[in-house]
Amino acid sequence: MSRICVDIGSPDVKDAAQWDDLCRRAAVNVFLCPAALNAAHVSGFAKIHVLRAWDGDAQPRQLVGVWAFEERRIAPLWPAFLAAPPYDYAFVSTPVVDPAFMDAVISAFFDAIERDPALPNVIRLTHLDGEGEAYRAIAGALSKRTSQTLALSGHSRPYLGGESDLKRSGSTRKKLRQDWNRLSALGATAVVNDRTSSAARAAFEVFLALEERSWKGTYGTALLSDAKDAAFTRRLIGDLAGEGNASVALLCVDGKPIAAQVLLYCGTMAYTWKTAFDAEYAKYSPGSLLVDKVTEELFATHAVTAIESCSPEGSFMAHLWAGRRATLGLLVDVGPEKSLSFTLAAFAERTYARLKDWRTRLRAINWPRPSKKGGLATSR
Repeated sequence: MSRICVDIGSPDVKDAAQWDDLCRRAAVNVFLCPAALNAAHVSGFAKIHVLRAWDGDAQPRQLVGVWAFEERRIAPLWPAFLAAPPYDYAFVSTPVVDPAFMDAVISAFFDAIERDPALPNVIRLTHLDGEGEAYRAIAGALSKRTSQTLALSGHSRPYLGGESDLKRSGSTRKKLRQDWNRLSALGATAVVNDRTSSAARAAFEVFLALEERSWKGTYGTALLSDAKDAAFTRRLIGDLAGEGNASVALLCVDGKPIAAQVLLYCGTMAYTWKTAFDAEYAKYSPGSLLVDKVTEELFATHAVTAIESCSPEGSFMAHLWAGRRATLGLLVDVGPEKSLSFTLAAFAERTYARLKDWRTRLRAINWPRPSKKGGLATSR
């Protein structure tokens, strides 16, 4: 068995060559690539700790695993914990590990966190791919430790494991054809997905403007609503685009962009990261049309074999794609004994889950509507 060595440090773009080599052997995660992690680090967007696992017996040494965490606190006086994904706007937390070293690397990661006095022992994992080999290894490694664990809520997300997962028939497909024909009647309709660095950066500005004019801008959740979010995501997309790993597909009518889909790439995986569209064209389902068209293009003209939606259960992509993947979460304490930090973190998680459940129940109530005369009208 090879000797696994783990080092812990800050993101470093000098890891790019070793990272690319690892991605040719392992299931990938674009949110852990050196350019993405470095963008979050240098912009001050997140305090990131990168764990790198090496085959200590290889000459020269070979990178066999990468995982990254953000150091966070629930409140200023609460104990710190490690969180993955390692920054906001990352939607997959699964480590990237050479399958030949999977179990040894995952165990070594947990050992390294426990041994490092500067790192918290409590780890909050969300957006884990529950069907990958890495999750199996994580569950196996935790079962062999005395670690405290708490299962967090999970869901099923849209996922394309190949072209066979595309819905080729049914009412959704019929509506898409009708919407495309109706939209095309307004003018020359086309999808543009220029993957050059300059075009991707320019198209991302189009996306930001479309998102800002949408309901997200109204409610203050658009990227441009927060200067720090905008600065980070511009750096993230720009740096990834500089490596050919990001683009923004645009749906245009007579040259006017009416929808934008931000795409990320890693190995043979594509990611539908964020979508925005012009509300004036909402009746034509421009976001769905764009995702449908660009999905077919990715499989047909690029070396893409799978597409990660980065979307929650029930999103519009669930109507376009038949494929699903389980998304799971865990709260873990890798220390040898029970800790106050884990107790507080578990309390916070359970409280959040209860509040979320109450919010869902309140939204489901058929509340009386105001009548035209100012009283309450009974809903039917």
